Amino acid sequence: MSIQDILISVLGEDVPLRVTAYDGSSLGPADAATHIRILSPDAMQRIVMARGQEIGFARAIIAGEIEIEGDVFGLFDITDRVAAPKLDRNLIVGAASSLGVKSWRDLGRLRPLAPPPEEIKLEGRLHSRNRDAAAISSHYDVSNEFYELVLGRSMTYSCAVFDHEDDPLHLAQANKYDLICRKIALEPGMRLLDIGCGWGSMAIHAARHFGVQVVGVTISREQAELARKRVAEAGLTDQVEIRIQDYRDIGDGPFDAISSIGMAEHVGGAKELRTYFGQVAGLLKPDGRFLNHAISQAATFEGQGKNGFIQRFVFPDGELHEIGESITAMQEAGFEARHMETFLLHYARTLRPW
Repeated sequence: MSIQDILISVLGEDVPLRVTAYDGSSLGPADAATHIRILSPDAMQRIVMARGQEIGFARAIIAGEIEIEGDVFGLFDITDRVAAPKLDRNLIVGAASSLGVKSWRDLGRLRPLAPPPEEIKLEGRLHSRNRDAAAISSHYDVSNEFYELVLGRSMTYSCAVFDHEDDPLHLAQANKYDLICRKIALEPGMRLLDIGCGWGSMAIHAARHFGVQVVGVTISREQAELARKRVAEAGLTDQVEIRIQDYRDIGDGPFDAISSIGMAEHVGGAKELRTYFGQVAGLLKPDGRFLNHAISQAATFEGQGKNGFIQRFVFPDGELHEIGESITAMQEAGFEARHMETFLLHYARTLRPW
């Protein structure tokens, strides 16, 4: 079975992109906006050994065995065509035929390929302080220069809020911070805790525009270094303190308000989420407000768990929660849920400039 036969079996003949392979096979229009090049039999082996899961494709891309040229977003046009149910045993065995595989049993005899060195491997007890620090470092300590290229001048790694269609990203991020500050009713002289403060953008915005005192905590050393530099450049060192500190070790409450932006995804499963919200509640004044800004997942979503691309290469040990699960955990910690808002479409717009 040629690579072309395999592609037709999975995608059909009418695909909106161009695919060429090392065996001379090709599929799709030559002038397509997106071009996928399969450069090596190793790419097919990674995909086959992963039983069609995304991790095989991701490893092949990162190892340089597959290249994507042109419009990367064109890949999303074929997502529905390559749903897992189509990748049945017969198709996987057929895809592996060029590797000497003749049956499903033969798959186990293929020599395993080493994963790319970029794949993250963590040790220690899940969500212990040391392992959480290693997980955060693996992603956020790759260099501040890298994140400046990706995120732009706002240095904000979370969903923006676009008030107008043509808002530039930095303005949309400022809109988001302003919205958060208003939701937690900040006033001059208040004391704000920003958990998972990143590069200090929320802390700077709240101090500059709302006159509050801010403690920002992160466990990324590179984030803390740049955040402190940005605070100093903004002339706000008398209002903003940036700490390298685990949220479980914060002991100098109470605070008038607490913000958690893109942090809850890192704390763990349902048990850890309850612990997190319980810690937050203990740090907040009785009449204080807490805002949790996080990515959620639908109750019907079926991810690929620890074998997914995000877990292996981006956010190791990260976990998403259903909205209802998060609200329940907050209520169990003593919070009263006053308002919930979704920014799904805003996140899609945020990702494009990144």
